[in-house]
Parts: sequence; C-alpha cells; structure tokens
Amino acid sequence: MTVRETLDYIRTCLRDAGIEEFEYEGWVFLDWIFGIRRADYYMNPEDKVAPEKEDYLKDMLAKRCDRVPLQYLMGECEFMGYPFLVDERVLIPRQDTECLVEKALEHLQQWQHDRAATPEILDLCTGSGCIGISIKKLFPQARVTLADISEGALEIAGKNAKVLQAEVALVQGDLFENIKGNFDFIISNPPYIPTKVIEGLMPEVRDYEPHLALDGTEDGLFFYRKIVREAVSYLKEEGMLLFEIGQEQGADLREMMEKEGFSQVKIWKDLAGLDRIVIGRRPLR
Repeated sequence: MTVRETLDYIRTCLRDAGIEEFEYEGWVFLDWIFGIRRADYYMNPEDKVAPEKEDYLKDMLAKRCDRVPLQYLMGECEFMGYPFLVDERVLIPRQDTECLVEKALEHLQQWQHDRAATPEILDLCTGSGCIGISIKKLFPQARVTLADISEGALEIAGKNAKVLQAEVALVQGDLFENIKGNFDFIISNPPYIPTKVIEGLMPEVRDYEPHLALDGTEDGLFFYRKIVREAVSYLKEEGMLLFEIGQEQGADLREMMEKEGFSQVKIWKDLAGLDRIVIGRRPLR
C-alpha cells in the first residue's frame, strides 16, 4: 500500500470501531509502525510502506479495534515530557494528573525557599510511578518514595525509575502498611471512581485498566478517608497532603480534611476548569 492508502485504511478501521480520536490515532499508528511522521507523509504520500510491517499493523489495529488502549499496545505513554512504560498492571497516566505534579512542584519550590533541607516525598498509590518519578526528575534534590499495594505496578514503576535514571525508593504495601519515617509531602492519586460508575466507563478503561487502581468502592471516597485519617502520623511538622480527585469530590474532600484538623485546605481546578486537586497542611499535634 502507499502511505496515503495506509493512513486511510487505519483511519477507516478505527472509525468503524467507534474510536472517536481515529484521525489523531491514525497519525500515531503511521509513525509508530512505519516511522512515517506527518511531514514525511505530506512530502511523499504515494511512497510505498514497508510490506513486511503490514501484518503487524493489521494485528495491532485488530487489538485496538477491540478497544485495547493504544498506550498498552505501544507499551508507553508520555507524561510531563517523559516516556513511561505502561501495561495492563498500571493505569495509563493522564494529562489531568500533570496538574497535580505541577502544583506539587510549586509548593516544593516555596518549601525550598523557606528551608535549607532535603524534602522527603511519598507518592502513595504510585502505579506507573509517573507522579513521584516526574517530581524526582524535575526536583532532583528531593528524596522520593513510591508505594503501591500491587507488586506488578511496583515492577513497572521500578523499570520506569531505571530507564529515566531517577533514584527512588520502592515500598509494597496497603497504603501506609510498610511505610517507615515521616514526610514533608504525601502525594496521592488513589482509586476514586465509585464502583457502580465503572461499568459505564469507556471500554478501554472498563475492560483493560486495572480495577484495583480505579475502584474507590461505593462512593469513591474509601481510600481518601483512610489516607486522610492515617497521613497525620506520617507527615512532618507543616507537612502537606496533596490529592488528585474526581471532579465532583472537592467539597467532600475539603470537609473530610478539615474534620481531621488539616488547615489551609484548598481545591484547585484542571485545565478544563473542573475540580482536580485538593491540598491541605498537617494538623498540629
């Protein structure tokens, strides 16, 4: 097939499978499978694609049309400008979560301005490690610990740390189960989707991403309650707790944190103007 015919074929397959981003993903497939970028396409649309790669293209397209996430097929996802390895053991990093990292970096910079010390950071429910590793890359003086209940997730996080040359500690356990010491910042994107909502999610999420990392039980707030209650024992004086939240959970999180004595609780919005981040300071003991 020519490059033009190949792109048309990819887009048609994806569109017929009901994939909304079929035009964008068409360009991704063309680059990923054949190494043909958009500029190459426009310069030589009638060139022939490598015939030995056509069977691989059809195999990957069939899986994508079965709604396997593109990032799982490719084996990686970009986050904060870094390539993170991903598979079915971890959630695919989202752009919304970049807002949490950016807000954490703002507070870290202010923290460093006020103190001459090394910040200790815990990334709880780390998954692929995208939050903690990105912070370590962008704020290298920090000491970062990645924690998750899933052995598989921690294996991926460890690989990402190695590939991205980020020196971090890894701890397996149920939330704070095996955590030692105290931290200046605890950052978490825990499971927060109510159980009954999961069945209505896009098939890419519902059928392929790990429910362990999605299911926040009946009201989506189970893990927030546990973390807020237990975090006090693991935060240093004036330590901060930072969460990613669902867009309708801001008021609940504010009330929950203030009830446990957290001060300066603030809700921040994502790029779409939806509640996405909650931050509070450790209560006085």
